[in-house]
Amino acid sequence: MIPELATPRSGPFRVSLVAIPDAVVSTLSGIYDVMNAFDMMASDGPAPFRIEIVGEVTGPLGLASGVPIEVQRPIDDIAATDIVIVPSILLQLDGWQRGRYPRLVEWLSAMHRDGAVLCSACSGLFLLAETGLFNGRDATVHYGYAREFAATYPTIPIHPERVLVITGRREELISSGASMTWHDLVLYLIARYTGAAAAQAIARFFALQWHQDGLAPYIVFEGRDDHGDSEILRAQRWLRDHFSVACPVEEMIKRSHLAERTFKRRFTLATGLAPLAYVQRLRIEEAKRRLERAQDPIDEIGWRVGYEDPAFFRRLFKRTTGLTPGAYRRHFRVPDFASPR
Repeated sequence: MIPELATPRSGPFRVSLVAIPDAVVSTLSGIYDVMNAFDMMASDGPAPFRIEIVGEVTGPLGLASGVPIEVQRPIDDIAATDIVIVPSILLQLDGWQRGRYPRLVEWLSAMHRDGAVLCSACSGLFLLAETGLFNGRDATVHYGYAREFAATYPTIPIHPERVLVITGRREELISSGASMTWHDLVLYLIARYTGAAAAQAIARFFALQWHQDGLAPYIVFEGRDDHGDSEILRAQRWLRDHFSVACPVEEMIKRSHLAERTFKRRFTLATGLAPLAYVQRLRIEEAKRRLERAQDPIDEIGWRVGYEDPAFFRRLFKRTTGLTPGAYRRHFRVPDFASPR
């Protein structure tokens, strides 16, 4: 039985879901279905959202995964809208090519001037960033694309560990983080425009969950190795296999034949992290893998990655990932019902 929802306070709100060939079908169709779900629910009034898939031209459009969708309305026919959502896009090997969609960028800017809220799901921020509206404003994007986004749009501070970032004078610029955080984006919009009760009902019906712990637990640490400093790269390669030894920073310095201050300065400049912080990230990453795959006690895992003090290991793990080791294990281990027999 689909739950009954109260009549929205006002509306319907016009939602324009942007389709481009780079878009990912799962995000686009998921957003469409969830925001359109009110039409399926018992309500004593009109649905709060009127959602359309929009694009440069109407008709079938093949998306990045090869699945075609139907663009329902051309942007040239849309003089005003309330909410614009750019879904996830799939970056090709040559990355994001700026300037491919000038008409869309102009239209997005015009909608914003007329009062629309602009939203990106995951990597959809690459397109929205071309409007210049996010310059100097915090945003989030898929952590797998964070380095490329920062290189492409250096004036936009990004926080890939955050689920949602809401900014702008009217809180009209919204970005969501990696992949399934479009759930959080849609639930936020439903709560913002129709109230918390409606968002909770939708979440229950679709079994959606807020990513309340953030995205830090999902991010896999990969130290930068494209910096061009061969001495530091050699130290990084040694550290990959020896991060659990006692006093690894001192050992790296000894092996480098550099003065301590020089080594630490060059290491930080090359990798973006001080040597000790880099070691800690490698150790925590290995601890994450062991928690996911092994039954070993948590204190033993901490010892194996280089920490003799269990309390310090637990505090560092929580500070790095946002979760305690036990909570991380419960969250990321393959559940018993899904394990091979």
